[in-house]
Amino acid sequence: MSEAATLSDNPTVTERAARRINAILKKETAGAMLRVAVNGGGCSGFQYAFDIVRERADEDLVLEKDGATVLIDPVSLDFLKGSRIDFVDDLIGQSFKIDNPNATASCGCGTSFSV
Repeated sequence: MSEAATLSDNPTVTERAARRINAILKKETAGAMLRVAVNGGGCSGFQYAFDIVRERADEDLVLEKDGATVLIDPVSLDFLKGSRIDFVDDLIGQSFKIDNPNATASCGCGTSFSV
């Protein structure tokens, strides 16, 4: 996390997202965590990536909510400051949704964005 970042800049995880993360990780080996990252690509320039990992790096931001552990690397954190990680179940399906105040535009499916 950069020196200028504050705790209020950290992304948050909703209760719905924590429940879904816990349900997914129950099927994995002990110690599994969800990594959320931002990669170049997608129709708007950047895209979100979700991976299950068993190790965390020293510089990762660790978010814990109701037993769910989410890791975010420092580069991705710059793009995710102030974001809210949620889980939605609507007509088009189930998915993690990131409400990102830094995104100036996003694609229709919500998986890519620009800043």
